[in-house]
Amino acid sequence: MVEIPDVQQAWVVIRRGRPSHALELKSDWPVPKKLEKGEVLVKVQAAALNPIGWKLMRVLPNFLAKRPHVAEHDFSGVIVDSNGTEFSNGDPIYGWIPSDLQQKTRQGSIQQYLRVPVDYIVPRPPNVTPIQAAGITLATTAAHQALVAVAKVEAEQTVFINGGSTSVGAYGIQIAKAKGAKVVATASGKNEAFVKSMGADEFIDYTQEPGLVKRLTEHPPSTKYNIIYDAAGLIDPALYSHSAKYLAPNGIFISTGPIPHTLSFSEVWKGIRTMFAISMPAWLGNVNRRYALPMVSNNKEHLIEIQKLFAEGKLKPIVDSVYKFEDTLQAYDRILTTRATGKVVVKVDPTVE
Repeated sequence: MVEIPDVQQAWVVIRRGRPSHALELKSDWPVPKKLEKGEVLVKVQAAALNPIGWKLMRVLPNFLAKRPHVAEHDFSGVIVDSNGTEFSNGDPIYGWIPSDLQQKTRQGSIQQYLRVPVDYIVPRPPNVTPIQAAGITLATTAAHQALVAVAKVEAEQTVFINGGSTSVGAYGIQIAKAKGAKVVATASGKNEAFVKSMGADEFIDYTQEPGLVKRLTEHPPSTKYNIIYDAAGLIDPALYSHSAKYLAPNGIFISTGPIPHTLSFSEVWKGIRTMFAISMPAWLGNVNRRYALPMVSNNKEHLIEIQKLFAEGKLKPIVDSVYKFEDTLQAYDRILTTRATGKVVVKVDPTVE
């Protein structure tokens, strides 16, 4: 029987602000040994950072975020108390703690032990390492729900993915290709090889003049796109508001969410413009193309379907960089550059390779 301590180390979000200001490393954070029915206790091996983590950290006040709570969402680990569930002690798993569950339980992934309902975890395939598995769930769930559940991507369709080098974008490319679609993806020129390695059929360097929207408007594809997936979560509405030129009339524009990086006037104003553009009636100039902003939610069937794709080798995990647990703030510095290609991972258990 593995001895489970009463207290642990955890990176805890204490206040609103940049990660360097908002986070504190606690050495006396309680281990959540008391489990409810359907929950398990996990010894965390690795955790991954997500843009939504630092964005909400910087934007939401404490009373809305229900701080303090442990940071982040994605993790991999080993079951140490199966609590009468279908899992057994010692089972390797991966999963996530979405924002709504985090606010309810104050749990997060950058801690040594966490409790989580079994509906939020799946067995880790043997061909995926704990480091790789740590960053799978949120990004793949977002891409899968957008492209499969909402857009219902089909073989022979053409999918345009903006932000192909982001984690969500890279997984979106792989998922669309697994469904038999053609994929056109954007990123900066230095990430062209990475984006093509994910399976993109065509690549567009969004940094090149005259700019992405102008290029698509002036030189639209011969066959308009069936799906546009903005995995970069642009705060500027231009890609959508001009999309009649390059998105098929029965197509759909999906965004990961125009969440402002800060509460500055310019960022908030762009967000307001985006919401106005998507809600404007056709007689006022709406582009007359469907717009969807799906909120990522937990679905065990989706988790299992995604897990099978990894087990079969149809999806491959993507890791940008790995940091020691004590270097978590440096990991946030990396993701804050918005230049990471793949997941930024924190190794919680130093013995994990």
